[in-house]
Amino acid sequence: MHVRITPSILNADFNNLASEISKVASDSDLIHLDIMDNIFVPNFTFDFDTAAKIISDCPIPIDAHLMVADVDRIGVEYAEIGADSVTFHIESSENPEKLIREIKKHGARAGVAMKPKTSFSAISNLIDLVDMVLVMTVEPGFGGQSFMEDQMEKVAQVRSALNSSDRDVWLQVDGGISAATIEIATRAGADTFVAGSAVYKSEDPAEMVRKLRSLAVSQVNNS
Repeated sequence: MHVRITPSILNADFNNLASEISKVASDSDLIHLDIMDNIFVPNFTFDFDTAAKIISDCPIPIDAHLMVADVDRIGVEYAEIGADSVTFHIESSENPEKLIREIKKHGARAGVAMKPKTSFSAISNLIDLVDMVLVMTVEPGFGGQSFMEDQMEKVAQVRSALNSSDRDVWLQVDGGISAATIEIATRAGADTFVAGSAVYKSEDPAEMVRKLRSLAVSQVNNS
């Protein structure tokens, strides 16, 4: 199982994003870009033009996480402007199969996300279509929340389903990932980790990325 660390810039300094991204770029697999519209979640981050510039300027691939209401239209647009991976919430899509096909048609990986209260059954029929499943380990909308360990049962359910497939589907967790929780999520079956506060509130963001990777890899090797 290959471990991926994808720092979220939600807790970075928005006024100096290029500098903030450069701190972790060489040690990270992707940069996680949280797009919130203040409709699907009670917070707003970046408008489309700002997000497009971040994607264009980023020295490593962008993992776009769309917490938006109009995702069936917007998801395709993020694939078109060059996001390497586009993840939408199953709760906001009216036609997830079509959206997955459209995202992939434009060369991006397609991911589907679930809020904590959404059961695995809501996305189980998409396993053979998507490139990534995201299990939220906090309620989406704000950074800095506490890790919800009760979501590990869902992570394990997804891992079990993925193990019966021969496709390269990533299993991502997002919310409260830190040096204290990443091994718990790895044991449950996650291989792709979003870390925001843990990285950008540390004294050395790059070193924290390396530490998180080391902890996850060690857990994989020992399992």
